[in-house]
Amino acid sequence: MPQTLPANDAAKAIKLLMLDVDGVLSDGRLYFGNDGSEFKSFSTLDGQGIKMLQASGVKVGIITGRSSQLVQNRASNLGIQILKQGREDKLTALNELLAEHKLDVDFADIAYMGDDYPDLPLIRRVGLGMAPANAHPVVAEHAIWQSERRGGEGAVREACDFIMQCQGSFDAALAPYL
Repeated sequence: MPQTLPANDAAKAIKLLMLDVDGVLSDGRLYFGNDGSEFKSFSTLDGQGIKMLQASGVKVGIITGRSSQLVQNRASNLGIQILKQGREDKLTALNELLAEHKLDVDFADIAYMGDDYPDLPLIRRVGLGMAPANAHPVVAEHAIWQSERRGGEGAVREACDFIMQCQGSFDAALAPYL
């Protein structure tokens, strides 16, 4: 989906990027061992994008319907402290996170990337509703920006790069690697 002017304008104001996990940070598949252990695959591209976005001054958080130590570990590895797990009521969870972390942001200053029905209230409420390429069609229809990559395969990296490009911070974030 081509980036439209409203998405570009919305991205300029973003101070907080919130992410779903299954289908966004991961490919959406759930792997379980015989002992009940759970496995997920995360993209290193997404991780680098998240780190660069945070370094540019945009905070990053996670709200997910499932709970797992894996997600806690991934969030910790990426320096993400804004985290709510086990919550399908994502709009309520976001309001709780804003209060708990004393985040002084308006909904217009928030981007949210999700892929399925429980993500719709946030996608429709925030300033920049985002979806990965493999989002459910109804979800993609309500997002104002959609990545070309699938969840778990660099979709979050695309979102991070897009926000930094719109905010004029991408070149500075990339400079140390050139």
